[in-house]
Amino acid sequence: MLKLWKLYQKSLAVHPVKTQVISSGLIWGAGDVAAQSVTHLTTTKHQHQLSDEDERFRINWKRVATTSMFGFAFVGPVGHFWYQGLDRFIRLRMHMQPKSVRFVATKVAVDGILFGPLDLLVFFTYMGFSTGKTAAQVKEDVKRDFLPAFILEGGVWPVVQVINFRFVPVSYQLLYVNFFCLLDSCLLSWIEQQQDASWKQWISSFLDMREHGGKDQ
Repeated sequence: MLKLWKLYQKSLAVHPVKTQVISSGLIWGAGDVAAQSVTHLTTTKHQHQLSDEDERFRINWKRVATTSMFGFAFVGPVGHFWYQGLDRFIRLRMHMQPKSVRFVATKVAVDGILFGPLDLLVFFTYMGFSTGKTAAQVKEDVKRDFLPAFILEGGVWPVVQVINFRFVPVSYQLLYVNFFCLLDSCLLSWIEQQQDASWKQWISSFLDMREHGGKDQ
């Protein structure tokens, strides 16, 4: 493991973008395997009289490849330039002291307001189109899944990012985030699997009530 870490550090120093792209793709692929396992366990637990064939867990390698491609094509390159650019902008343009409370708080806020929603939107849209859904179907899925995922993640990611921006060097921040995405992909898979669950409908109806209430005033 130590040799692997040293190899990663050397590769990151020589080929930073390529290394971030490859590691992101591999980690997101591993995360999807974990997500499929979680989905299988929750499905079999709530369904009775399943055959031995249905109870056996089989990895959907096509889905793993699709999710890995999201890591390769989006998370890796975009994440690399995002964390580098965010750090540079707040340090040099906003003139904040690195690792200060204001510095970390500003980073967490900007990341949560800009990159977090974009990442979710791209993920749900990409996964929808990759399964052959139409634009209208993808739009409905995004409407159904985006806000529940954003609200649930909103209670976790700020804490993760406070630690990231305070203690982790910029060049390793995407790697740190990607390992938490192993857990996050399980959450996103579970949210997607819930389809039109009652708690999702409650969130949607609550937001609709607030929207209509605001218009009536």
